[in-house]
Amino acid sequence: MSLARFFLPVVLLAALLAGCVVPSAQERRAAAAGVAHQAGWQRLDLDAGAFVLAAFVPPGLSRADVLTVYIEGDGAAWVDAGTPAFDPTPRDPLALRLAIRDPRGKAVYLARPCQYVEGQARRGCSAGYWTARRFAPEVVAASDRAIAQLQARYGASSVELVGYSGGGAVAALVAARRSDVARLLTVAGNLHTSAWTAGQRLKPLVGSLNPADAWQALAAIAQRHYAGGEDAVMPPRVARAYAGRFPAQQRPQVVVVPGFDHRCCWVHAWPRLVGGPAAAD
Repeated sequence: MSLARFFLPVVLLAALLAGCVVPSAQERRAAAAGVAHQAGWQRLDLDAGAFVLAAFVPPGLSRADVLTVYIEGDGAAWVDAGTPAFDPTPRDPLALRLAIRDPRGKAVYLARPCQYVEGQARRGCSAGYWTARRFAPEVVAASDRAIAQLQARYGASSVELVGYSGGGAVAALVAARRSDVARLLTVAGNLHTSAWTAGQRLKPLVGSLNPADAWQALAAIAQRHYAGGEDAVMPPRVARAYAGRFPAQQRPQVVVVPGFDHRCCWVHAWPRLVGGPAAAD
């Protein structure tokens, strides 16, 4: 067994055994690199203006008429309830795993600002960008710019955006800026930030945009939003509140999957969910 194939399970097991001890940023970067390496995916660093954004792409992909871009969640944003993390690189990059499992073979992965990067590439990285300002206009603009670079790389005429958790908010906000989005999909997506913070008794995300406020720009885009029936982090009511902002005849599809929570069991089920029809909530 190669070191890359062995490293990710060891890191995650160590984190579990350590209880509340969070793996270091270096360990978390290595974990994602291991996931990508196992699948043969390669890393790109994209200059997106305010930030450098990390991406992972499959080496066999040379062209895609419709490019699917997976956007990561908020990652390890907090050490505890009152202490922001120094580095928001996720403990386990679920959106990367979803991208790798996409059976259509035309998918790439895009990280959020300050995830995976170090040194000079950490420019602009203050904790506000993974706490209250995680969906700030400059975050959305940088993600949009990175997606345009990926689109140009593969000669795509349109994009499909898939966002996990907080990446769902970014995907929706980017989609609201663009005229070439073929479809918007989210998994446990934070689609109505004020409904989420109120329901979870959290402070409002001051300085962030709310995807629900962009409903008019999103009304013409084909959408499907998955929520886990057992998800206590991003309960189904958040997606329902977002859908409720649209007129009845333009309401996007919300699919609540029984037994799923914020992490389980999206990766295993994803090849079936991403390609096939789904029953609305």
